Amino acid sequence: MRFNPKARLNTRRMGDAGRSGARGGGSGMPIPGGLAAGGGITGLIIVVVIVVASMFLGGGDSGGAFDTSRMSDTDRYEHCKTGADANDDVDCARVAVENSLYDFWSDTLPEFEPEQELRTFTGGVQTGCGQASADVGPFYCPADQTIYLDTTFFDEVLERQLGGPDGGFVEPYVLAHEYGHHIQNLMGTMGRVKTQQGPQSDAVRLELQADCYAGMWARAATTTEDEDGNVLITQLTQEDIEQAIEAAEAVGDDRIQSSGGGSVDPDSFTHGSAEQRVAWFRTGYENRSLRDCDTFAAGSV
Repeated sequence: MRFNPKARLNTRRMGDAGRSGARGGGSGMPIPGGLAAGGGITGLIIVVVIVVASMFLGGGDSGGAFDTSRMSDTDRYEHCKTGADANDDVDCARVAVENSLYDFWSDTLPEFEPEQELRTFTGGVQTGCGQASADVGPFYCPADQTIYLDTTFFDEVLERQLGGPDGGFVEPYVLAHEYGHHIQNLMGTMGRVKTQQGPQSDAVRLELQADCYAGMWARAATTTEDEDGNVLITQLTQEDIEQAIEAAEAVGDDRIQSSGGGSVDPDSFTHGSAEQRVAWFRTGYENRSLRDCDTFAAGSV
């Protein structure tokens, strides 16, 4: 994956909470599981049904529940100015990917103005959905319309614990999946989730649709532009797409369950099997259609 050196990066929607020693707990409501917290990429957290979940599943209105502008910021992304910076620096590459996702979805769904924030942290962070730790994995909080990412996740969890790939396009796939949850929140899709476990459950359909949306973006990534009309991403190779597919396989419910030495229990799936996740990413990549990504309309996923 290569970025256009002449592209200008916009850090307006980026933030970093710095390092915290928290590993969960803390004040406020705890993250209530895969649905209220926008799923996360891995399904490592247990889906829990609690009353307050309905606050977060009603669509795009955050209700002012949490003001991220009052959160401390480390200015981690202040130096990211151009695509040349993105080619040389992983933090700036993250900015460029966010800019690309924002441009793609702004063009695809202009009626929703899909503005969000991408906030990184290390250890733990307070969110509009409660206190989160690195154990949650990357996730989207609809209450504050923010994607949260512990940047140690890719080496510590995805690669070492789950045997996932180590490559430059793995993080963009994960970010695209979480951005997909933001789109679902704006479109009211999260409110359609009633059944929370099982290979054909609404929870799994929500996650697979986010994978499909990630595929849609990946196919169009080299056409996305900065605010001046300069192309952001100049090269996306087949190897990049294979890295995304390997990452999707690694975070399948069956792969996660078997990696811990346990048996595979489809009735407890919350995110979909490796096969399902790869299939729906491919659907988005090959068909590039919101209609084809409608997992809730599919008879079987």
